[in-house]
Amino acid sequence: MTFDEIKSKIGSGLLSFPVTDFGADGEFDAASYAKRLQWLSSYGAAGLFAAGGTGEFFSIGYDEYDAVIRTAVENSAADVPVLAGVGYGTRMAVDLAKRAEKAGAAGILVLPHYLMFAEEQGVIAHMQAICDAVGLGVIYYARDNTRLSPAGLEKLAEACPNFIGYKDGIGDLQLMQRVAHRLGDRVVHIGGLPTAEVFAQPYLEMGVTTYSSAVFNFVPELALRFYNAVRQRDTVVVDGLMKSFYLPLIELRDRKRGYAVSMIKAGADLVGRSAGKVRTPLTELDASERQVLADLIAANA
Repeated sequence: MTFDEIKSKIGSGLLSFPVTDFGADGEFDAASYAKRLQWLSSYGAAGLFAAGGTGEFFSIGYDEYDAVIRTAVENSAADVPVLAGVGYGTRMAVDLAKRAEKAGAAGILVLPHYLMFAEEQGVIAHMQAICDAVGLGVIYYARDNTRLSPAGLEKLAEACPNFIGYKDGIGDLQLMQRVAHRLGDRVVHIGGLPTAEVFAQPYLEMGVTTYSSAVFNFVPELALRFYNAVRQRDTVVVDGLMKSFYLPLIELRDRKRGYAVSMIKAGADLVGRSAGKVRTPLTELDASERQVLADLIAANA
């Protein structure tokens, strides 16, 4: 795909961030992951992000990364672009981006760099190094310790033709409005907050047509129903699912740190699509929390 084709495809529908499968021994389970990608691809996601935040990028070893991306590419529908997560410091991110390109990824999602805050000039240089290292489209993920101003993003767009996307994990509506107006259709704009559905309506009104859905991992039909209702401005369906499913889900997610990922793996297990346990330092839901999640799925899916 060309850069414009990838942007168009990503912006045309709901995005999936698959969890990564680990076996009983804690090792990457390629066979189980392959089945997961085949299943998720069948629901028509506009893009699949391998080794993203929900996919526990931060827990995947260097010795596993190539296999994770390659397995995702080989087991996704031909018309669904697979974008690979990269992160950490610049040298590691560049190396991972090259590995992802070799494994057949259609693009790169740059997760926050490691630990420290940095001046905007340094973040732009970090992003430019990644863009220069590959011939793939690159998406910048704004969250936590990495935040570029609209002017900084414009500089990045001028320097890097393959900078194709801005994924928002901050939730500042004023900033998102400024970014959308400053960059326009030069990049595809993606909603990327944990449980991004709660921001889907206001973001759509400013032209952000897509977002990443973590619950796509265990209730894909519900995720698509909500996404389509937002696009159609069907407030009855949107408000109903928000009240009965998404807001209670957020309450569960916020009980403990790291549950934005742990909860999704628990959901996959509850619907018979287990991806194994999360790796430390994340922790599992306890029995009562799993029951809350099971009840939400039963009442809404």
